[in-house]
Amino acid sequence: MQTPRSVVGQAASTVDPLGCSQFSHPWRCAITSSPLPSKASWNYADEWLDESEQIRAARDRAGELGCTPVAPSTAHALRVLAKAINAENVVEVGTGAGVSGAALLSGMSAEGVLTSIDNEAEVQRLARETLNNLGYDHIRARLITGRALDVLPRLTDGAYDLVFIDGDRTEYPAALSLAKRLLREGGLVAFDNMLADGSIGDSSSRNPEAVALRDVTHALRDDDNWVPALLTVGSGLLIAIKVAE
Repeated sequence: MQTPRSVVGQAASTVDPLGCSQFSHPWRCAITSSPLPSKASWNYADEWLDESEQIRAARDRAGELGCTPVAPSTAHALRVLAKAINAENVVEVGTGAGVSGAALLSGMSAEGVLTSIDNEAEVQRLARETLNNLGYDHIRARLITGRALDVLPRLTDGAYDLVFIDGDRTEYPAALSLAKRLLREGGLVAFDNMLADGSIGDSSSRNPEAVALRDVTHALRDDDNWVPALLTVGSGLLIAIKVAE
């Protein structure tokens, strides 16, 4: 049996091989496992659950607009997360083609409302078409055109079950601060594209996106109000539950 290796700075040979002692809650720890999945396994993870005709069409249209929707495996994960907490009110940053919004809505309660923010009006028109075709009207899916950091402060504190961030990665740390205010206790925050180009793992990389990605992982790791995990789903999905102060 292979010994787990800590990824939080402690050697496996110490008395705390999982690196849990650095947290006030001992169950807040992270471990890695091996071997890594093959490319065929990654493809299977994206393909084993079918997507609807409407979602496939949205993906095709998104390519024409230069918009990249979440991976199928990420969409399925978002649906599970929304279903697991019986989400009623969800905020999404980065409407895209409506693929992630549709996934969230499919996991939310029957009366749940998605508020989706994007600064591209043309992309939101495509998302509205996608969501309408799936039966989600303007009451279930509220689309707001604007910059996320301008819109989020206008939303109600503590009123949301889940906040999904898939926008400008340099704004992820600021978005996290706003998400913490918006979420109820027990709510979830999720960030997509955390592992997209590998820069997060290169400590020598100082480009703004890499710095922002590391900053948001460190902020979640070091704050006892969050229970985080970085999942190797799609292009990397960072999730965390907000717990009591």
